[in-house]
Amino acid sequence: ADPIKVDSSNPSDPMAQLAVVLLALFAQLERTYMLERAAHARTVATTKGRRVGRPVLVDSAKIAYAAQLRDTGHTIAEIITNTGIPRTSLYRHAPPRPPEQLTAATPARPPDHQVPADHQAPGDQWAAGDRPSSQTAPSKAGQSAADELLEAVDWPND
Repeated sequence: ADPIKVDSSNPSDPMAQLAVVLLALFAQLERTYMLERAAHARTVATTKGRRVGRPVLVDSAKIAYAAQLRDTGHTIAEIITNTGIPRTSLYRHAPPRPPEQLTAATPARPPDHQVPADHQAPGDQWAAGDRPSSQTAPSKAGQSAADELLEAVDWPND
């Protein structure tokens, strides 16, 4: 019995196409099994308490010192020079900075705050203790003040 001739040099030959497809299929199958075996090995290692991956070469005391330097206002370049931690490792291991506030914050007034009469704006219709609260009930049946204002606006006809 002669083996089936497969000429892989001719890409238009159906047997050559079949051979390529089968080789690709087996390669994909092996890759899938390899990934499954690696995932299983990582799971077993972590359940046994072993660390998975590359070892951490940065000492935790150095990271704490770098965080302290950053909190005191040192630049990243100064921290790298003082600690010897590479820049990428510093960004990876150091805790993130709290976000900076870009606008001035206006402190919220306590709910019982009353504006003294001498601090009121000219023409202010409300006396110091007579300001309406934000918890007022709707004036019409189920209608808020904003809805009343929207109804009062003279909208152009489209």
